[in-house]
Amino acid sequence: MSSTCSVVIVGGGIGGVSTAAALRNRGFLGDLTIVDAGELPYDRPPLSKDYLAGRKSLDDIALQSPDWYDDQSITLRNNTTVAALRADSGTVELTTGEQLRADRVVLATGGQAVRPRLPGAGIDALHVLRSAEDADNLRKVLLPGARILVVGAGLIGAEVASTALHLGADVTLVDPLAEPLSAAIGRDAAEWLHSVHAANGITTITAGIDGFEKTTDGIRTYLRGEPHHFDAVVLGVGMTPNTQLAEWAGLAVDRGIIVSAGQLTSNPAVLAVGDPTRRTVDGAVRKRAEHWEAAQHDGARAAATILGLSLPAETAPWFWTDRHGLHVEAVGQMSAATTAVTRGAIGEPPFAVFGIRHGNVVSAAAVNDSNAVRAARRLIDRAIAVDCRQLGDPGVDLRKLLRA
Repeated sequence: MSSTCSVVIVGGGIGGVSTAAALRNRGFLGDLTIVDAGELPYDRPPLSKDYLAGRKSLDDIALQSPDWYDDQSITLRNNTTVAALRADSGTVELTTGEQLRADRVVLATGGQAVRPRLPGAGIDALHVLRSAEDADNLRKVLLPGARILVVGAGLIGAEVASTALHLGADVTLVDPLAEPLSAAIGRDAAEWLHSVHAANGITTITAGIDGFEKTTDGIRTYLRGEPHHFDAVVLGVGMTPNTQLAEWAGLAVDRGIIVSAGQLTSNPAVLAVGDPTRRTVDGAVRKRAEHWEAAQHDGARAAATILGLSLPAETAPWFWTDRHGLHVEAVGQMSAATTAVTRGAIGEPPFAVFGIRHGNVVSAAAVNDSNAVRAARRLIDRAIAVDCRQLGDPGVDLRKLLRA
């Protein structure tokens, strides 16, 4: 497609802004518009950490400065949303009634935090965390001594629990799994990582939740059959993709917006990136990749498709999380491994666990050891066979294995 066509990006998260940046970086000269519901597109990982703790402001977590959009000749239509997408006629209708002309539309619509259909799930003191407004509301109740229940010990739940504890709250963390994140980082590492909550003073309970009831003593719920009372509850139990606009436009949707390897939807005039997408690769539809870098890579692929360029090479999926002063990273697919090699000792950071299959690294997880994950990613991407004894020896420089 011509580099002078017009593109409208719906959504100003990391997927949308990355698409815009990649288009300009690769020579796109046409009209480029981002439609976003907020004042300025911002980064979401800090919402559960530095922003929630009050260490950073909304300006601090902006994905780009306000001047960047002007410098890149990008029109930012902020504080507005899209009411309808008419791909066949090349128009995007805003809720203001205004219509934008677009040769290509990129959906970067993100998702919403899940609110389970449980009795009492509509109580005001039940919080979710997906937006800066959510974080602002939650911060008001994370007071010293406040009794806080966090439901879900995955990435968001664990990070919120850690931040709430830092702010002086009395935190209880409940999850039906004894080792949350075991599928991503391995059972032994996940078991230790979860135990760190208790070691820092958080009450951890392995259980499910049947519902909530508002009482004169706060919010009551039953954990393992025993009543517990809390001042506020945080639900960190997953994300629902925002696919309504895609559905209204007649695009293929199945638990996410179905896209090709180049981020094309079932209508070639429309692309989609980020959390709400499910990519079809080699005939198989993948699960949604709900991580920051995955959305960034989607943006690069979408830009290449629009410009008619070769798609960037695939790399192993990667994510990170922070809690209790620990930095955790993981790369690859731990479920694909048949054996594991530990570098260092689990529970004594820094350490790393590598997943191995047929003599190759297919995954890795590390605590306070980013270098190990970076090396593992190169080993995975290049399919380099490794000597497991050297891989597990902290005295061996991992760069040596990359030269094998």
